[in-house]
Amino acid sequence: MPKTTKGKRNSAAHSSPYGAGPKTAASNAIFKMKTDIGQHILKNPGVAEAIVQKADLKQSDIVLEVGPGTGNLTVKILERVKKVTAIELDPRMAAEVTKRVMGTSQAKKLEVLLGDVCKMELPYFDVCISNTPYQISSPLTARLLAHSPAPRSCILTYQLEFAQRLLATPSSSLYSRLSLNTQMFAHVTHIMKIGRNNFKPPPAVESSVIRLVPKRPRPAISFEEWDGLLRIAFVRKNRTLRAGFLGTATVLELLEGNYRTWCAQNDIPVDDGAIEGNGDALMGLDAAQDIDAVNEEGDVHEDEWGGIMDVDDDEDDMPAFFKGEGNGNPLSMNGHRSKVNSKRKRKGKVAELVREKVRKVLEDETELADRRARQCDEGDFLRLLWAMNKEGIHFS
Repeated sequence: MPKTTKGKRNSAAHSSPYGAGPKTAASNAIFKMKTDIGQHILKNPGVAEAIVQKADLKQSDIVLEVGPGTGNLTVKILERVKKVTAIELDPRMAAEVTKRVMGTSQAKKLEVLLGDVCKMELPYFDVCISNTPYQISSPLTARLLAHSPAPRSCILTYQLEFAQRLLATPSSSLYSRLSLNTQMFAHVTHIMKIGRNNFKPPPAVESSVIRLVPKRPRPAISFEEWDGLLRIAFVRKNRTLRAGFLGTATVLELLEGNYRTWCAQNDIPVDDGAIEGNGDALMGLDAAQDIDAVNEEGDVHEDEWGGIMDVDDDEDDMPAFFKGEGNGNPLSMNGHRSKVNSKRKRKGKVAELVREKVRKVLEDETELADRRARQCDEGDFLRLLWAMNKEGIHFS
C-alpha cells in the first residue's frame, strides 16, 4: 500500500497572512524606472568596471557623473578619485546613491546635485563619466565641449546610432552637422559596444561608449559662425552648396541682413538703391535658380535616420528662419512650380552684391559650388567660412 505524502511542517506558514509569499519582479524593484527621462540602470558590474578603467582616472581627479542612477558606476569611480560630483534629475535616485555610500569612507568624497544638467551651471571637473540619458545626448555633448576650462576627457555612453554619428566621416550616410561640430572641437574615439540586456530596464536599442578629448588649444574660430554656416549647408545635405546658398531666397535675405550689420559696424557705406534696367531679368534668374534647386533635390532621397531618438534630423538641422515659413519660402520641397512663381519683390543693389559675393566664393575662390554638404570635410568648410568672412559674409 503506497505511503501517503506528508506535508512539510512549515507549510502552514506559506498560507499564513504573515508568510513571505511568492516574490515578483515588482516586489524586487526599489521603485519604478522613469524611462521617459532615460532611466536605464547599468546593471552589469563587469561593464561598469571596464568603463571606469577606460577613463584613465588619477587619484587627484574630480569627476563629474551625469545621471548616477543607483550608483553602480559611482561607487567604482569613488574608489579611484579625489571627489565625484553627481548630477541627478530624479530625487529618488539622488537619495538612493547617497544612501549607497552612507556610513562609508567614500561618503565625504561624493557630492550629489539635484537638477537638470542642461540648465544648471557646471562645477569644475577633470573627467566626465556618464551613462547618458538618450534624450539629452546632443545638448550634453555641446555643453561639455563648450565648458571652460575644458575637461581632460569625457567617457560617455550613448545610443549606438548617435555614437555612430559622432564618428561618421564624409560621404557616409550618418555624416551630419553633429559629426562636424563634434570633430571640430574634440578627438572622438569608440571604446566599446554595450548590449541592451546590460541595462535595467533594457532600452529599445544598443548602446556604445565614446571617448571625447577636447582639443587643446581650442580652434580659434567663432562657434556661432561655424555652426551658422553648417546649419545652412546641412538643411539638405544631399543638395549642392550652390543650390543651398544661391537657390534659396530666405538664405540670401539672411546673409544680406548680416552683411548690412557688418558694414554698419565697420563704417562701410552701402547703396540701398534698386537695380535699374534689368530688375525683371534678375528676378527671372532667381526663379530659374530656385526651380533648378527643386529639380536637383527631386531625385535625391535624403538618407535620414528613422530611429528611436530624433538626432540631428531635418527639423533640428533647419535654422530658425526656415521654420514656420512654408508659405513664404519660394523654394518648396514638394517641387511645385507654382511656389516658385509667387510674387517677388524687386531686388536692390545690396542684395545683388551679396549674391555675387557668395557666387564668387563658391565658384571661383573655393570651387565648392558643385560639392554636396555630405561630401565636404572639416577643411572644406573652414576654407568656405574663411572666404565668406573675407568678403564680409557672416553667419551670426
